[in-house]
Amino acid sequence: MGTPEGRRVALLLIAHGSRRPEANADLEYVAARMRERGRYPVVQVSFLELADPGIEAGGVLCVEAGATDVILLPYFLSPGKHVAEDLTAARDRLGGRFPAVRFVLAEPLGRHPLLLDVIDQRAREVE
Repeated sequence: MGTPEGRRVALLLIAHGSRRPEANADLEYVAARMRERGRYPVVQVSFLELADPGIEAGGVLCVEAGATDVILLPYFLSPGKHVAEDLTAARDRLGGRFPAVRFVLAEPLGRHPLLLDVIDQRAREVE
């Protein structure tokens, strides 16, 4: 499915955030690899807490980069309180602040079938 004409879709990756920079660096790595793939003209990291930019600040950066659509993608394994409540609230606040921009919340990573391959590979690495 291609991007509709005249639309600029941003991917806003959202992790929990940590006081440990090396933990936050994982999301930067994922963002860099997604930029290399070239599907999204804007790929921005953001954090729920403990690190910057926060979710709303990340959303603003996407809009400032010309995004007409922003996909908020939780880099979380399960749809717990943060995804169900905090990320939904952030999406709604961003939508209210930028009514001309479409903000949508993707599912967390958790039950995606490719994660089974990742788990299998990680286990085999230490067999």
